[in-house]
Amino acid sequence: MHIDTITSPELAWQQEALCAQTGADFFFPEPGSSVREAKRICGLCPIRAACLEYALDNDERFGVWGGLSEKERLELRRRSS
Repeated sequence: MHIDTITSPELAWQQEALCAQTGADFFFPEPGSSVREAKRICGLCPIRAACLEYALDNDERFGVWGGLSEKERLELRRRSS
């Protein structure tokens, strides 16, 4: 049996994301763990900008999104305010 998932058009970019093909472990590491591998994958991802924009628009507080860690996104928000 094959079940199709329904993806809203505004989230369709997630299907093209390299993280969708590698799994969430790199992108949501345990506290104190390295995010180096996640950032390396993000650096190769063609939709990195869309991912970062989504994270900022939706105030994602955890994980690596668009190549930035939680702390880096917080700093970016502070500078943009």
